[in-house]
Amino acid sequence: MDTATADPTVTGDGRERRPGGGRRFGARCAALLFAGVSVVVGCRTADTDGITPVPQLLAFLPWLLVPTAAGLLFTLLARWWTGAVWGVVLLGLLAWFIEPYGKSGDPAGPPVAGLRVLTSNVEFGQAAGALIEAVRREEPDVVFVQECEYTCDAALKRELAAVFPHRQAVAGGGSEGSVILSRFPLGAIDGVPGTMGMPGAVADVGGHTVRLQLAHPMPPLPGQVRLWQRELGRLRDAAAARDTPTVLAGDFNASQDHAAFRRILDTGLRDAARLDGLDRTPTWPARTARAFGTQIDHVLVSEEFAASRARFLDLPDTDHRALVVDLTLHGGR
Repeated sequence: MDTATADPTVTGDGRERRPGGGRRFGARCAALLFAGVSVVVGCRTADTDGITPVPQLLAFLPWLLVPTAAGLLFTLLARWWTGAVWGVVLLGLLAWFIEPYGKSGDPAGPPVAGLRVLTSNVEFGQAAGALIEAVRREEPDVVFVQECEYTCDAALKRELAAVFPHRQAVAGGGSEGSVILSRFPLGAIDGVPGTMGMPGAVADVGGHTVRLQLAHPMPPLPGQVRLWQRELGRLRDAAAARDTPTVLAGDFNASQDHAAFRRILDTGLRDAARLDGLDRTPTWPARTARAFGTQIDHVLVSEEFAASRARFLDLPDTDHRALVVDLTLHGGR
């Protein structure tokens, strides 16, 4: 009998076969997946945004369930039980962090006024026409428009000035221009300084003063993470210094999984979409938002507001979905 054929640990050319090679490969694949996920989850646990590529990956934190589940499958095939425990712990942490963050609850006091808010990033003004149609259809009272460059600004003035006689804007080309349109009288105040325009205003809503602030900090691009954090920090400072009911809306370039965004929620502001049960509804990138995306467009409100009928609009020619929400201002804290 040929001993090389009879011995399962010996190959046909007489070399020794290494038992468990497939298991080692599976364990290595699982360890690699778990290590990558652990870095991101570790930063989330430590309440920090870390450095590139962690801030970019944190935006899609719920999707880390996919590589974690794949790693668990590898551990089962490899019978690597220590790795299986590692994967289960990661799954538990991800499930915990996916829960909505921030305060909720009903405001105190009777309702005294209502307003409908729409926010939209029109991507360098390309979706200005689609936004105008959406505004006519949805009939908001206040509109926050990001990346509204000169052509977009002119179109809004031409088509909507009769409906929105009050405005506050930061003029600019490309992504720098931003506009607040309002049916209510507006008083000018200093906005939040940033690379892109973030105007602010004070609105008279049925005799009640409401601060309006547009948000559009820089995105966390590689090499610009600190700038992104600084500009979100300025929005946080503005929210913390509020002394009137406040609506802070726009493209935050951040989700609830970013520590810099949670700092804003920690001031007591609440996400209107979450109040209406639509937390984590993706808004960017618009082309894949329904299947794969993240919620970075928000309407944040102070504790004097209740929110209802939140809905996300798909507009052509922009990579962001618009958000419309009905707000009710209550008269007491």
